[in-house]
Amino acid sequence: MIRKLRLKFVAICMLLVTAVLAAVLMVNFMSLKRNVEGLSTQVLHRVMQESVSPIGPSRREPPDIGINIGGERVMLPYFTVNIWGGSTAYVTGGTYADLEDTDTLKSIIGECLAQPENEGVISSYRLRYLRQDKGLYQKVAFVDMSMELAMLRDAMSSALLIAAGALLLLLLVSILLSFWATRPVERAWRQQRQFLSDASHELKTPLTVILSNAELLDGTDLSDKPARWTDNIHSEALQMKTLVEEMLTLARADNAVSSAVMAELSLSDTVQDCALAFEPVAFESGKLLEYHIQEGVSVSGDGDRLHRLTSILLDNAIKYGADGGTVTLTLQKTDRQAKLVVSNPGDPIPPEQLKRLFERFYRLDASRGEKSGFGLGLPIAQTIAQEHKGALKAESDAISTRFIFTMPLKK
Repeated sequence: MIRKLRLKFVAICMLLVTAVLAAVLMVNFMSLKRNVEGLSTQVLHRVMQESVSPIGPSRREPPDIGINIGGERVMLPYFTVNIWGGSTAYVTGGTYADLEDTDTLKSIIGECLAQPENEGVISSYRLRYLRQDKGLYQKVAFVDMSMELAMLRDAMSSALLIAAGALLLLLLVSILLSFWATRPVERAWRQQRQFLSDASHELKTPLTVILSNAELLDGTDLSDKPARWTDNIHSEALQMKTLVEEMLTLARADNAVSSAVMAELSLSDTVQDCALAFEPVAFESGKLLEYHIQEGVSVSGDGDRLHRLTSILLDNAIKYGADGGTVTLTLQKTDRQAKLVVSNPGDPIPPEQLKRLFERFYRLDASRGEKSGFGLGLPIAQTIAQEHKGALKAESDAISTRFIFTMPLKK
């Protein structure tokens, strides 16, 4: 899938770039062609303005008929012809020699007179002509197009070489960009596959317990059914319900669907209520909970979600803190933010594991058999932090492991 996406990305980029490059080259070529044709036409009009004998060859030196190309004066081969009665023609000037009374001249005159336009091109001889009716005779000027065609051909060859080089370079750049552009998609795809695998694994255990207990209940008389079997089914069903709810929360966050109701509230009161609720939890775990909460910390947020974030951090600290240690919660104002820090003593978390704490289903204890959680609490807490335009990060050293949550204060 990712490979096809990269190929599609490269194909679309190359198609768009080729279309734009072709359009630019075509515009440049047409502009050059128009300019070159304009120069040739100027030469024709200048030739027409030269005063020459209407009945025979001119005895004067050919005029300076040329164009400026690249700052240099370039002479264009030309000749003029006066045509009497549609059949008698005299070469009256120009740079061509030995044209008088030749079959070539007759052929050129014939093709010229056969065309209805007074200005045009004789392709077979590579000549551009201008015809004027002088009453008793017609005057026709011819300019050689060889230099014009050569300039256009050279310009097109150079443009095609440049375009080929540019397309090759852009192909390499597009390939590199395809890897960069699809990296988030690839990461999301892998996370999705891992998420489905982990979710299936987490659901497998409670389903197995429920099915096993149900089979035992089916094979036992109603009066002899132990209550613990029904309790097991109820417990595992509740566990599955909790897992599904947590997965639904993360799925909504992935789809940018937030049900948070933002309002002005006292974060100090929210954190205080949460800390009081966790005091007996810490006591039962053999740990001490200390908290230092600054008064008057007001924010704009969802009180229930912020309460859940604080609960997740406290639950995590109590669960993984060292036995007999002290879990510390601190809430204070900084310059423009509210800062919540939850820390617990214990063994330091290695850096390679620390950066994975917010991955879904990731737990320091890799055993899937433990019932202490699903590894979704911290990802949910991070999602709540992002909903409130805040940030949640983890730090760990030999002294303690700390989770730090910051969010903007109410303006």
